[in-house]
Amino acid sequence: MTENVVIVISCGTNNPNRSTRGIHLATVAHKEGKNVTVFLLDEAVNLAKEGMIDYLRAATGDIADDLMTYLQAHEVPILVCTPCAQARRIAQEDLIEGARLAPATELIQAACNDATVISL
Repeated sequence: MTENVVIVISCGTNNPNRSTRGIHLATVAHKEGKNVTVFLLDEAVNLAKEGMIDYLRAATGDIADDLMTYLQAHEVPILVCTPCAQARRIAQEDLIEGARLAPATELIQAACNDATVISL
C-alpha cells in the first residue's frame, strides 16, 4: 500500500466546497500518517495567496483556513503551479508561509513516486 498521497486541487474561491474538501482530504491523509503533497493549479492557486481563504467554508462547516493552518504547521508541501499563478499575477512573495511556486514537472514527479493521486 502506498504511503504517498498527492492532492491536486483546481478550483479555488469559485467553488468553496470542492476546494475546502481538497484541503480537508490532505489533512485527513496526513493525520493517517501519509506523506502528503498538495498541488494547486488553475483557480486553486488563489488558495495559497495570503488572506484569500480567511472566510472560505464548505457546506459541511469545514473551514479552509483552519485546515490549511494544520498543513502549514506540519510542513506539508503546498506547491503552486507557476504558470497558473503568473497568469493571475500571483508572485512567490504573495503566497502563504510554506507554499511555493512549482512547475508541472514537480507534480509529475510526485505522482510517479508510487503515490495515490486525488484530483478535485
